[in-house]
Amino acid sequence: MRIALGIEYDGRAFSGWQTQPHGNTVQDRLNQAIAQIAGVADIGTLAAGRTDAGVHAAMQVVHFDCLTQRPLNAWVRGVNALLPPEVAVVWAREVPEAFHARFSAFSRSYSYFLLTSQVRPCLLAGKMGWFHQALDVEAMREAAAHLLGRHDFSSFRASECQAKSPLKDLQRLDISEQDGLIRFDLLADAFLHHMVRNIVGALVYVGKGALRAEDMAGLLAARDRTFAPPTFMPDGLYLTGVGYPEIYDLPSQADAARLALWR
Repeated sequence: MRIALGIEYDGRAFSGWQTQPHGNTVQDRLNQAIAQIAGVADIGTLAAGRTDAGVHAAMQVVHFDCLTQRPLNAWVRGVNALLPPEVAVVWAREVPEAFHARFSAFSRSYSYFLLTSQVRPCLLAGKMGWFHQALDVEAMREAAAHLLGRHDFSSFRASECQAKSPLKDLQRLDISEQDGLIRFDLLADAFLHHMVRNIVGALVYVGKGALRAEDMAGLLAARDRTFAPPTFMPDGLYLTGVGYPEIYDLPSQADAARLALWR
């Protein structure tokens, strides 16, 4: 059978999602726990997308194939009993063989949370980004509008990005602010490596006055990473949703209650 899981994790404890020889990744720990419940030596999971070290997920979706018959709650409660506290399975579904966590997905959603304050965060350190002064949110919204639609996002692409094409369809880039906490919500068909963090970094430059809102169009048109501001810190970045065709009947977004802290 093919099983799909919804996963959430605190990225601070791991060297990113994808398996590494040292074993300190979310995928490594998840594979080990699933294999124990399945009673096999090894299980390989495939995910909707990779996240870097320090990046969090409120809705990562994975799938794996297994001959062992287990009730669905075993893939949730049983696996969770074997996972470190920084990772949790939120739901499990049996899916048809045609389902693929990565290739069946038609969209991904990310949110970035940024605290603007003279004092760095302490209790929420690692859970949100930080900038030491107030930012012009209206100018950032104006700049963000230039990025909407299908574009070549090479100026916001990491040099080590392995995507076959830099063309992505950015369907949503909303910016909200309350009491010094700025939230960026992005939705696209897919994202390039570091694309969200690079976009946030450029918008922060606009917000602090180092770039004009209209400069964002120029950065996009340049198609050159060296023209854009530095990559912003990973701390406040969350994978929050993965869209799939309705036929699979899978949750597409993280439960709002799980992000209530940021409302």
